[in-house]
Amino acid sequence: MAENRASAYTEGVPCWMDAQLPDLEAGKRFYGELFGWSFDEETYGRSVLARLEGEPVAALAPKTDGRMPTVWTVYFAAPDVRALAARIGAGGGQVVTPPARVDDLGTAALAADPEGAVFGLWQPGSHPGFGRRHEPGTFAWVQLYARDTEAANAFYGGLFHGALFGPGAEPDFGRAAVSEVFPAEMPPHFLVHFRVADLGAALDTVGRLGGRVQVPPFGTSYGNVAVVVDNQGASFAVLQR
Repeated sequence: MAENRASAYTEGVPCWMDAQLPDLEAGKRFYGELFGWSFDEETYGRSVLARLEGEPVAALAPKTDGRMPTVWTVYFAAPDVRALAARIGAGGGQVVTPPARVDDLGTAALAADPEGAVFGLWQPGSHPGFGRRHEPGTFAWVQLYARDTEAANAFYGGLFHGALFGPGAEPDFGRAAVSEVFPAEMPPHFLVHFRVADLGAALDTVGRLGGRVQVPPFGTSYGNVAVVVDNQGASFAVLQR
């Protein structure tokens, strides 16, 4: 369990994720049944921690503004979040939400790359990130769907000092052209993948809980994937390896 209970993540490694939802209680019911999560009674800020077998795996938060998207956001580890935020602008991206402390848990920021794909940065305090990953019901992968994949390589390779897409990169983050999976007009975006033991059973459960399949199962180099939408409109992928 040592790999899953990672106490620290190197710069540029996906280390956390959260969902902004209109109805937090509905989200707890949906993801609790789909992935077997339990939820803390106590909140930090307005967010609630989701746990699998006692370890933190994600957070759900109620949307404070109806104009905000209903979406899953991935956070990349940032040992020095303010220095990293400064490099985003230099690389042609934009800081959407400046670094801010989240109680004693850490410091978070939101950013967008040059094509507009939104992602988070996380500098840990008492909360290093995922307590479990790479197993059913937890984070398995995040895919960037970009229009210009070479430009994405250059931006993220420069931002995280070559930590991604290159030799030795931790196999948690990939990139592909939007048109490989989605209609060409789909905006560039990150897609969080959850590992499941049985892809067909997971899709049946998503449908029963009021979600829907957005992209039917297809094969990738990292497993069989389907893209789904939850019962409130947040897209994510389920992955069977």
